[in-house]
Amino acid sequence: MPPQPVDYPSSSEARSASLAEKKGFHNNIDLHDGDVENAAGQLEEVQQFKQGLHQRHIQMIALAGTIGTGLFLGSGRAIATAGPVGAFLGYSIVGLLVSSVIFAVGEMGSLAPLTGGIIRYSELFCDPALAFANGWNEVYSYLVSIPSEIVAAAVIIEFWVTLNNAIWITIFGILMLAASLLFVRVYGELEFGFSMLKIMLVVGINIMALVITCGGGPNHKAIGFQYWRNPGPFTQYLGISGSLGRFLGFWTTFDNALYAYSGIHNITVAAAETKNPRHAIPQAARRIFIRIFLFYVLTIFMVGLVVPSNDPHLLSSTGTSSQSPFVIAARNAGISAVPSIINAVVLTSAWSSGNSNMLEGSRILYGMAAHGHAPQVFKRMNRFGIPYISVTLYGLFMALGYMTLSGSASTVFTWLQDIVSISTLVNWICICIVYLRFYYGCKKQGIDRHKELPWAAPFQPYSTWVSLIMFVILYFTGGYQTFMKGHWSTETFISSYLNAPVVVVLYFGYKYWRKTRFLPLAEIPIRPFIESYRNNPEPEPKRKKGWKRLNILWS
Repeated sequence: MPPQPVDYPSSSEARSASLAEKKGFHNNIDLHDGDVENAAGQLEEVQQFKQGLHQRHIQMIALAGTIGTGLFLGSGRAIATAGPVGAFLGYSIVGLLVSSVIFAVGEMGSLAPLTGGIIRYSELFCDPALAFANGWNEVYSYLVSIPSEIVAAAVIIEFWVTLNNAIWITIFGILMLAASLLFVRVYGELEFGFSMLKIMLVVGINIMALVITCGGGPNHKAIGFQYWRNPGPFTQYLGISGSLGRFLGFWTTFDNALYAYSGIHNITVAAAETKNPRHAIPQAARRIFIRIFLFYVLTIFMVGLVVPSNDPHLLSSTGTSSQSPFVIAARNAGISAVPSIINAVVLTSAWSSGNSNMLEGSRILYGMAAHGHAPQVFKRMNRFGIPYISVTLYGLFMALGYMTLSGSASTVFTWLQDIVSISTLVNWICICIVYLRFYYGCKKQGIDRHKELPWAAPFQPYSTWVSLIMFVILYFTGGYQTFMKGHWSTETFISSYLNAPVVVVLYFGYKYWRKTRFLPLAEIPIRPFIESYRNNPEPEPKRKKGWKRLNILWS
């Protein structure tokens, strides 16, 4: 049962004192009314949600965010576009840039474990108008990406059996909706299982690639670095010869990498539903480097060894495992059992991604409603501690998936998907801005991040500044092809550049309507959350013993 509302005193002074006393704040801290309410509301919100996610769930959910169809299917397009070395460099650079985003949300989320992730931090540490604008940008993204994953799962089924896709869209939609309306523990266990499958597949296909490279396949042909020499480490993109063509191919692969890494930053979206979030969230953030290396950088390196960049199958768009570079490598080496195995795990990846989007999207919508950026009805909880109205809204928009059954409607749906793809980049830009405000707010208020916060991210603020500058450059150059003679595409131009102007209009529109202000550094409410952290300590995690010390995936 959710806690009963507290009858606070009517005057602001008494109300602040009452809140401070009830939440255990020290009397010698000078807190504004709104600051106390924010920190007090944090604890009340944590009590309202069912804390069904354990540390192992958070660890594996963070890991699952880095593994999906972007790796299993989309990596082939990166090899074809940029060549093996170009793709390897592109995924490595974007992995480093995204790491600073994870560190940023990890530091803010461990201090203020609120449901909604960056939307809530924008409200607290920057400007409510930014929370409103980026919040609806995120809601739109999830409204379209959820049916996209359902359609992907339906297409994958066609690898084995051909039926009307409407049947599979309906089945997967109902299953996804049911899982999202039950205990969050159900979601956590599903994601845990799906993550284990993905990890086993990634390990398996990398071992397979190594065996093929060394000549251990059925054809006993050793490849080595042959494909790095012929057709070469880079490709000539858009038919442009020389260094410019190779550079454009390398630059274009950033788009593939951005899509592949999307969702990796959402480790704090369900913070209020996580047990011991101030231990679990930093643990997940600290391990991001090893995960990106093992499950992306190493994998894209191995792909470049076993598949030539000029293989025509790399650019196919079947939606099934037949377009996976690992399937192409296995087929070329004479291994026949791999396609069905990869297809089965890619199917679970699509379903897993849809489940994650349902949880993250509904919690973002709840977080917006909690601060008046969305109708209050989206805060309603069912008896399992789930914001069921928010989940239901995303369930209704699953019907967008039926648009793929019609030719003309499918074109519109593709446009919606393309616009969504850039929203991740805009969101990362917002995360960098909010964190820099948080960082310099700590500095202005004399807060020692390393001593007073639950966790202080490394390499700050330098890595965040580098990521912010690079993300802005990538945004403005994302649709560069449309400005080249003979390559104009209205769809590409709109999908590349519409998102940010919409966010800007929402930002200034809300700012004008609600008269919000950009919080001065000295007024950012960081101290109240530090006091809440000090007065509500979490139990120390148990130290691993014996064989458990070898577990690098969760603890």
